[in-house]
Amino acid sequence: MIGKTITDLTPGDHAELTRVVEDGDIAAFVDAVGDYNPVHSDPAYAATTPFKAPIAPGIFTAGLISAVIGTQLPGPGAIYLSQSLKFVKPVKSGDRITARVEVIEVIRDRNRIRLQTVCVNQNGEEVLSGEAWVMPSETRVVYEPKSRTAAAGLASLALQPWSWAAQAASFWGAWSLAVLSQSRPRRV
Repeated sequence: MIGKTITDLTPGDHAELTRVVEDGDIAAFVDAVGDYNPVHSDPAYAATTPFKAPIAPGIFTAGLISAVIGTQLPGPGAIYLSQSLKFVKPVKSGDRITARVEVIEVIRDRNRIRLQTVCVNQNGEEVLSGEAWVMPSETRVVYEPKSRTAAAGLASLALQPWSWAAQAASFWGAWSLAVLSQSRPRRV
């Protein structure tokens, strides 16, 4: 990924990403932010609503806009300043959402861009619309994200000695209790 600076940007520039929303995505988001509104997390309750099934929190869908801004336009190093949002249609598990941003204004002397933001579903129906103000990085940022699995593997290796220590302490604690319980005098 390569971040764009204000000099690289002109009105009409655009970028997008597409993602299929899965049950696990919604559940992980709900857990991460603590939004346990049953319309998002309880299929039995959601079945009683006009949606008939759980829907993704609107901010989950808005997060796809953030992903486009942070990875593509303007990309790494960008600072997301503000966002207006209108949630037009619900997003459900299985929906294929395309998030798109387009530069509609460039203010070079303030290092700001205004973006039109929109998300559409697999039927081309708008599910979210709005505008964002973003500050591009002042220098071009080249960034390659580290693999989550590689990072998890490194974390596991780094924490392995602590895991062994915890297991040893647990073993010795259990052994000590067993020994102590056997050596107590018995009362008759």
